[in-house]
Amino acid sequence: QVQLVESGGGSAQPGGSLRLSCSVSGSIFSLRAMGWYRQAPGKQRELVASITIGGMTNYADSVKGRFTIARDNTRQVSLQMNNLKPEDSAVYYCKANFIARESWGQGTQVTVSS
Repeated sequence: QVQLVESGGGSAQPGGSLRLSCSVSGSIFSLRAMGWYRQAPGKQRELVASITIGGMTNYADSVKGRFTIARDNTRQVSLQMNNLKPEDSAVYYCKANFIARESWGQGTQVTVSS
């Protein structure tokens, strides 16, 4: 059974940085991509960034130039978040896309405030 565990959330001041990590356990035979999503109170969950097993990346316009997604190894992806803004505050979720299914992590809170 696949499990995703996020880490690295927390608080930062505007302009600060945080790094999120997501580790995958279980079979990753059919893994095709991983990504980070976020959901702020009262808003829909939205894509932040994604990366395929081939290394192709995709970013939300709101985070381009500030966030970087990377595959640290075959079972871990990270999201480096720089120049954080208050509107980046949300619960961040890791998602893994397989050929026939998807799996989500439990989420980690990111709060940006002065």
